[in-house]
Amino acid sequence: MPVFKTPFNGYSVKFSPFYEHRLAVATSQNFGILGNGRLHILDLSPTPSPSPISELTFFDTADGIYDISWSESHDNLIVAAIADGSLKLYDLSLPPPQNPSRSLSEHTREVHSVDWNPTRRDSFISGSWDDTIKLWTIDRPTSVRTFKEHAYCVYSTAWNPRHADVFASASGDCTVRVWDVREPGSTMIIPGHEHEILSCDWNKYDECLLVTGSVDKTVRVWDVRSYRTPIAVLAGHGYAVRKVKCSPHNRNMVMSCSYDMTVCMWDFMVEDALIGKYDHHSEFAVGIDMSVLVEGLLASTGWDEMVYVWQHGTDPRAS
Repeated sequence: MPVFKTPFNGYSVKFSPFYEHRLAVATSQNFGILGNGRLHILDLSPTPSPSPISELTFFDTADGIYDISWSESHDNLIVAAIADGSLKLYDLSLPPPQNPSRSLSEHTREVHSVDWNPTRRDSFISGSWDDTIKLWTIDRPTSVRTFKEHAYCVYSTAWNPRHADVFASASGDCTVRVWDVREPGSTMIIPGHEHEILSCDWNKYDECLLVTGSVDKTVRVWDVRSYRTPIAVLAGHGYAVRKVKCSPHNRNMVMSCSYDMTVCMWDFMVEDALIGKYDHHSEFAVGIDMSVLVEGLLASTGWDEMVYVWQHGTDPRAS
């Protein structure tokens, strides 16, 4: 399976929604504490070759990159969440000196999350350690709106795949909030965990199901119509759950990664929910994704500076 070594520590990996062979990786020097960042655009080789992953291009930043999101409307556009509080837009169709094509600087602390609206496609949201979420559109130089209710860092933001105006945010204040951009404040507050919530994602087949991952080592599945108790608690990680991702192909499948260096696959509707565990990383596993275009194709990155792409059920380290 394809493997790629980055010069910095991996933070986020995302498959292109347009090209099944393309993915982007966000990295940060010195574990993201201090130093530069680099955004890698990688291409998978369609046939077994000496280099199953090749680097199409890369972009250096003065500060670490914590997250990335591909545009849902332009195949060459990607937005990066930067440790200096900015969001930078990169256009792969432009020559390198013209990138980033735009830099949006409104957050006052690190931007930790960015998510492009898959339904409306002209907007994205960012979550920051300044406790706020901002809504942006690609045709405006300033944010459309700021959402300020969380009492601590916003670690994760995710659009609902069925409702263009609805998104969720996960915070270190131990809550997940559901927002509707047409409403003045959050429409729902879920006290999801007793510890910091580091990640959230919506189910791609049921717009009422929301998944969270927390420092308490669990992944939880919530039905927002009745959120007093989770419909599933997935326990199997040894340390904090860093990121969760719902499958674009299977309603009941969730992917997670953790500071325990593993990537787990879950079926939250069965009793033995843990259906796959991968221990290929030698440092914190912090970035995961599932391809929308190729069923079962997974990617992960971590602080060991490695990027792995593999088919679910196979060994990520197998060449």
